[in-house]
Amino acid sequence: MKSFKIITKRASDRHGGTEALGKMLTSPKSAKTIKGIPDDRWLSALTKCVFQAGFNWKIIEDKWDRFEEVFAGFSINRWLMMSDDDLDQLLTTEGIVKNYAKIRSVSANAHYLKDLIDEHGSIGHYFSTWKLKDYSSNLQNMQKKSSRLGGKTGQVFLRRMGIDTLVFTKDVIKSLSREGILSNKMPSSKKDWAKLQQALDTWHQQSGYSLNEISQILALSIE
Repeated sequence: MKSFKIITKRASDRHGGTEALGKMLTSPKSAKTIKGIPDDRWLSALTKCVFQAGFNWKIIEDKWDRFEEVFAGFSINRWLMMSDDDLDQLLTTEGIVKNYAKIRSVSANAHYLKDLIDEHGSIGHYFSTWKLKDYSSNLQNMQKKSSRLGGKTGQVFLRRMGIDTLVFTKDVIKSLSREGILSNKMPSSKKDWAKLQQALDTWHQQSGYSLNEISQILALSIE
């Protein structure tokens, strides 16, 4: 595994130098900002990511105002009370994508988010406490307890909400494979996750970069 200084130089050489590379990077939101995000916006953003997974993102984006209307503004309390009849009715509603498995996931994720509210006071408060050193365990826990947030979907959701996260794009996976961290695939075993976390901890200590920046530099270092 190379030092992050070497990986960063490779990325900067490919993209016009250190200053140009810096302008390409994005940073996570502050803990205060994350904490202030209303609970319903978490369910809305999560649901959008689920519906966009494996689908044309623009089509979902163009329909999103209708989703907000039909899905009761993503009120978590309303979704906790959704019956099978309510879900079946959504399959006949015009203006949304009628995928039953994804529609059912909204109810499952409302229950997941309600558990976070009950335990931490708000969803934003929970995610605002995430630390880089716990990234692998936090991500695995979210994937285990939520619905359809496996693969890249959960990471896209976190990035959109401003949480510091890696996104396992093809180039990020290639870069992690090049450094001997993964073997051309997302982490799947305890050993994979532990090795990934160790690498992220080391690279953060070397560079001071957030996971957002580490993720982007890894991707930008690929030829």
